[in-house]
Amino acid sequence: MIEIGLTGGIGSGKSTVADMLVDRGAVLLDADRIVRGLQAPGATVFAAMVERWGDEIIADDGTLNRPAVASIVFSDADELEALNGIVHPAVAEEMKAQREAVQGLDAIVVLDIPLLVRADGTSDKDRYANLAGVIVVDVDSDLAVARLVALRGFDEHDARARVANQATREQRRAVADFVIDNSGSLAELGPQVDEVWSWALGLSRCASSDPSRRT
Repeated sequence: MIEIGLTGGIGSGKSTVADMLVDRGAVLLDADRIVRGLQAPGATVFAAMVERWGDEIIADDGTLNRPAVASIVFSDADELEALNGIVHPAVAEEMKAQREAVQGLDAIVVLDIPLLVRADGTSDKDRYANLAGVIVVDVDSDLAVARLVALRGFDEHDARARVANQATREQRRAVADFVIDNSGSLAELGPQVDEVWSWALGLSRCASSDPSRRT
């Protein structure tokens, strides 16, 4: 098994790249999907968030009101730190469990980790010591904001606040083994993903021929 980290800022198109890698044969472990599961009604993270911020973060249908949470945490560094303190340890534990569940597979496993690099420039790369490499999906911040507004219905101020509260492009690129430029069209993205997949297959072949690198 080969593990590869995939990261990128909000609005970068990282999830699109992840899906394209799955189409090529990768096994995907997705931190965003883990977060959504942990924030579902009845889950421990959901309960901890409601305990801190009250019923105002619960939507009419009983699910998490994500815009309400965003309005609280992205304008207050202390509240954002509190949110991270609730969410990140739980996500790390679930990601660990999912990684253990796929141990021994003859596969390329992609760990989709949005916060592999944090806003202060520090990296969680050491936590994922078995990573054979890191892919960064890169896009200009203004383009990321425009996509969030046009494609996901974000308020522009909210979108810019979220981008500003993440690592910079330079900080993410500093940990990259492979950078995908997603500033263009899907037609332009495809060949880059093909190139990444060929690189990943090369890593897999190297691991297969070197027993000391197998997991």
